[in-house]
Amino acid sequence: MRKIILALFLLTFHALSFSQEKTKKISIEFNNTDLKSALENIEKTTDYTFYFDQNWFKNEPIIINKKYENTSVEDILTSIFEKTDLNFFISDKEIILTKNSIIYDALPDDYFEPSTTAQPNKVEAVVVAKPVFQQQYDTLKYNKVNSGITYIGKEKKGGESKFYTLSGFIKNKKTGKTVSNVSIKVRGKDISTVTDNDGHYTIEVPFGLNYIEVASINHKKDVETLMVYDNGKLDLDLYENINELDEVIIKKNADKNVKNVIAGVSSIDVEGIKNIPLVLGERDIFRVATTLPGIKTTGEGSAGFNVRGGKDDQNLILLDNAVLYNTSHFLGFFSAVNPYTTSKVDIYKGSIPARFGGRLSSVFDIASKNGNPEKFSGEGGIGSVTSNLTIGTPIVKNKSSLLVGVRTTYSEWILKSLDDEQLKNSQAAFFDGIIKYNHKINTNNNIESTLYYSKDRFSISSDSVYKYSNALVSLKWNHAFNSKSKADLILTNSNYKFNIDYDNGTPNSFNYGYKLNETQFIVNANYSLNSKHAFNYGISSKLYNVDPGYLNPKDPKSTIIPINIEDEKALESAVYFSDNYTLSEKILISMGLRYSSYSALGESTQRIYENNAPVNDNTVVGTQHYKNNEVIKTYGGFEPRIAARYLFTDDFSVKASFDKTYQYIHLLTNNTTQSPTDSWKLSDLNIAPQEAQQYSLGFYKNLDNDNIELSLEGYYKKSNNLLDYKVGSELLLNENTETQLLQGEGKAYGVEFLLKKNAGKLNGWLGYTYSRTFIRVNTEFIDEKVNNGHYFPTSFDKPHEVSAVLNYKFTKRYSLSGNFVYQSGRPITYPIGSYVYNGMEYTLYSDRNKFRIPDYYRLDLGFNIEGNHKIKKLSHSFWNISVYNVLGRNNPYSIFFITKEGQIKAYKTSIFSVPIPTITYNVKF
Repeated sequence: MRKIILALFLLTFHALSFSQEKTKKISIEFNNTDLKSALENIEKTTDYTFYFDQNWFKNEPIIINKKYENTSVEDILTSIFEKTDLNFFISDKEIILTKNSIIYDALPDDYFEPSTTAQPNKVEAVVVAKPVFQQQYDTLKYNKVNSGITYIGKEKKGGESKFYTLSGFIKNKKTGKTVSNVSIKVRGKDISTVTDNDGHYTIEVPFGLNYIEVASINHKKDVETLMVYDNGKLDLDLYENINELDEVIIKKNADKNVKNVIAGVSSIDVEGIKNIPLVLGERDIFRVATTLPGIKTTGEGSAGFNVRGGKDDQNLILLDNAVLYNTSHFLGFFSAVNPYTTSKVDIYKGSIPARFGGRLSSVFDIASKNGNPEKFSGEGGIGSVTSNLTIGTPIVKNKSSLLVGVRTTYSEWILKSLDDEQLKNSQAAFFDGIIKYNHKINTNNNIESTLYYSKDRFSISSDSVYKYSNALVSLKWNHAFNSKSKADLILTNSNYKFNIDYDNGTPNSFNYGYKLNETQFIVNANYSLNSKHAFNYGISSKLYNVDPGYLNPKDPKSTIIPINIEDEKALESAVYFSDNYTLSEKILISMGLRYSSYSALGESTQRIYENNAPVNDNTVVGTQHYKNNEVIKTYGGFEPRIAARYLFTDDFSVKASFDKTYQYIHLLTNNTTQSPTDSWKLSDLNIAPQEAQQYSLGFYKNLDNDNIELSLEGYYKKSNNLLDYKVGSELLLNENTETQLLQGEGKAYGVEFLLKKNAGKLNGWLGYTYSRTFIRVNTEFIDEKVNNGHYFPTSFDKPHEVSAVLNYKFTKRYSLSGNFVYQSGRPITYPIGSYVYNGMEYTLYSDRNKFRIPDYYRLDLGFNIEGNHKIKKLSHSFWNISVYNVLGRNNPYSIFFITKEGQIKAYKTSIFSVPIPTITYNVKF
């Protein structure tokens, strides 16, 4: 008994002395001392010996500048290890360092759990519970996961939270590019998320051991073993899944159309459009877009497009966040955006996110590719009319890259080789180029810059040369504040101008031109509060500078009077906030609010017209002069955006949305389709901004393991202050365009059906749209009414449209593609008679847009030949042999009327009335 008491006394004395040693206070000072040296100084000052791995201190050194007075060793170590992943354990005179984990010197209180069934007259059995970590480790042995454990944060005594936030980027291991729509899931838990368009993700994970599954259709599955002690970052690289080569249309996040809250959004697979036969064999993202339900054009070869009953100026076209004002080359035959340099295209035609504004109908969010950060690579193509070359190269390997893409045409060479003398003197050429630089400064900072320029020149007659160009620059700095918050700082500038050089060899030759310039500043931020709330918020401001037009004679002796229309200037700003709120697994709500403000600015002289009178030269009561930057008129208002999704099953959902939008800039045109010489007009004292409200409802269903997508969407849109024109209006070089304009209200409604097959030998999509679009111009003044103030169809009202884009894969290398389009004929105004007034004969026209041109349909076929799929080869080739308008359909582009022998006769014009064969060769290296 005395031996036992003595042993207990010695143990108690040792514990007391050890406790006193731990709390023993010392004084020490560190001046620009690295962590390893600091530990050595503590060793010299005390009797302690440190044990650690030397490799832990080979990374960036932690410098300590601090003085400790009468402080315990335990508190000093806690302080200097605060911002590291190191923990420590003090045992007698030894201090053992550990990475992330804690060494415990006592078992938890509930480590030994008593049996719940006590037996009478017997000692209660003691059951040793297996630690949770051991249970999870046993599971690890029977699952295929990456070897080794990745530690996130470091363990803290008594500081365990139930959940921590994990965030990072998912990248393609080969290209270094971020990957969107990758699924991240915690195994065994109902916790998951997907990466956004920048490849970034945020997810809440439980404390302790976790297995994170990372999955993508295009990449090999990865499972990471994590020991989570705190909030942290984890960037992962995925290897491409080479087994996907037998798929023509790549399937990314197949259930996105069902589970996403946004209705009316479409994404174009830029790589997949190479199989679609188009005019002259050219890949064209905008022409492919018009095969989707709800997106139309006024005719073949026309520039611009109409989305859900909107005019062609109501589409916001963004290239790397900068506005692109003219989207076409060659009078609408080719896209001004090079598909070889484009990585993704997202089209919002309903449920437009709050961060976008300034247009009523749609947003085309186009992102260009980044250069290859690992090695030199490229892609090129030679076609019937154009050639292009795109190259990407690392500047600093795995950190920065450069992409350069150029495209040009040799159509002038073709024209000059023809026998027709008139065509030999014609000009038709275009060029576009893009340069993009991307630099990853560190894990928290990334910068991007884009420079784009395009130019067109054409001349159908020998005396006039038409020129127009786009130029834009975009700068973006992405910064991650922490695992939950990140922001983009964006600065853009866009410039659009056109010029007509008229030279007929006489003194009456002239130059006529127009120019628009806008500069925009954006701060866009995202904050993931938790698994239920994801916020997006920001501000933007845009400065417009418009030169409405000038006319300068080329000869000093000319009788032409120089004209220079007064410049226009305006400032458009907005603040916005949205929340993607996951109410439950079935209900997802996106609530957004945007407030936009617009101010027309001087220097300017504005006419003041008589109240309650038509706007014309006879009702002017005075003018008002405004100084430079003085506010002329201010407009603005709230733009609520709300969308909701209800998930009936994992593959069936319903979505509804409401959007309100304002547009402060207007396109002035007398043509049915957009023309390079159309000009943009800012809202001012006499022209109010356009506004619209859109309601939409859609049903979405996936079949065959998400290989088949079905959607049915309906919409109703109401618009105000839409521009229309007086009969015989003159817009060019008019100092008072408001006297030529009318503003009315519009309505549009429709139903869109889409059947899409994403995989298999036969894939593609079939779309049908029924839609109607009307406008009404009704004022109290008879000379400002159109069609007696009743609603009438717009020039792009086409009730029925059917499109089918199909591809049949014979083998991995050979496939056949088809593209079929049917559209109702668009409205037109016909002359229906004549009348005599004051001895003069005049033509009498029908109500505006009362008749229609014949219906349009076209079939295109293409045969595709890919090179072999060997991985180790210098380059990969692709041939496309296609025939545009196989049936030789003489589709009318327009109808015009002439008077012959006292009779009015109608004639139609066509763009391509015969089959057009083309062959295109592409190579990727």
